[in-house]
Amino acid sequence: MSEWEAGLDDEAGAVMRTVVRQLKLWREAAGLTQAEFGAAIGYGEELVSSVERGRRIPRPEYLDAADEVLGAGGRIAAMKGDVAEARYPKKVRDVKRLEAEAIEICSYNNCVIDGLLQTDAYARAVFSSRRPQFAEEELEQRVAARLDRQEIFSAPTARPLFSFVLCEATLRRLIGGKMVMRNQLERLSEVARLRNIDLQVLPLSREENSGLGGPFRLLKLKDGAAVGLNEVQLTNRVITDPRETTVLDMRYGIIRAQALTPRESLAFIEKVLGEP
Repeated sequence: MSEWEAGLDDEAGAVMRTVVRQLKLWREAAGLTQAEFGAAIGYGEELVSSVERGRRIPRPEYLDAADEVLGAGGRIAAMKGDVAEARYPKKVRDVKRLEAEAIEICSYNNCVIDGLLQTDAYARAVFSSRRPQFAEEELEQRVAARLDRQEIFSAPTARPLFSFVLCEATLRRLIGGKMVMRNQLERLSEVARLRNIDLQVLPLSREENSGLGGPFRLLKLKDGAAVGLNEVQLTNRVITDPRETTVLDMRYGIIRAQALTPRESLAFIEKVLGEP
């Protein structure tokens, strides 16, 4: 088992302390030592000890095995979602919460494909290109967190409207190589056909481009408020000032008008896919 290192912020740490406390209480109620419990679930005593001391975050399979051995009837396994979310960076958790509250999510990007649209291989290539490089554990953590956010497309509750504008450069930049990009373009072709998604391409041939200032996202929330998200080198900024979110809203509207229509954009993506 490749352990998850526990290096958590206060909020995630509180979640994990609750999980660890429950695991220990269930084990002790079953009359098992750490060594006996570890042998029963297929892990070593040292790992069990590390989990119960909060030095390791238990993987889903650890919780499943614990639930079965301790006869918890699904109560321990039910904590998998909380544990999985706690292992993600706070920024990712905050963005995911905002996305869950949004009725409309707007995104413009001229660097890479928006994270909500990325395939596993493309996301991995994006994070792998970072310098200095992420450690392998953190790389896997960030890829998993990015893909986890994509569950919003299949959420059982009301799904927001999505609007994505991608600069043509993001379709042609060979991140991860030709095969990775081909699969990524096929993914875009699929999501562009979903009824609650408008996907537009802003061609490089356009003389006017109001998005030269860089990528940004705008989330319109259920309570009528709007939140901007801006990520640049070494800085992630959440924008809540109505004066600034109004500017972003106006700017995004102009960018959409400068881009191809969704139907034209789908044809454009298919054209790029067919190129050698």
